[in-house]
Amino acid sequence: MRVLMPVALLSIVPVAVTATGPAFALAVAAFALYLLALVVTVAVEVPIATRIAGWTVETLPPDWAAQRDRWTRFHVVRVVGSVAGLTALTASALIS
Repeated sequence: MRVLMPVALLSIVPVAVTATGPAFALAVAAFALYLLALVVTVAVEVPIATRIAGWTVETLPPDWAAQRDRWTRFHVVRVVGSVAGLTALTASALIS
């Protein structure tokens, strides 16, 4: 993901540069949605996953379920943003 998400984000730039009208708007929307997915991953999911990696059965914090649920909620945001971004980018490429 360290390479894949930034490359996916950068791959939108040529589509946006060559697009006009609705295709341009869709490419910009795709860029924003992928950026959202990247920010959620870096700012929320990775820190939670890093903490979880150090847990054992004996060292589970009292709020482990709340942390798991928070990660799940943000994972849904990331996945929906990524799929919507892919959809917008595909539509932009098809109509340009």
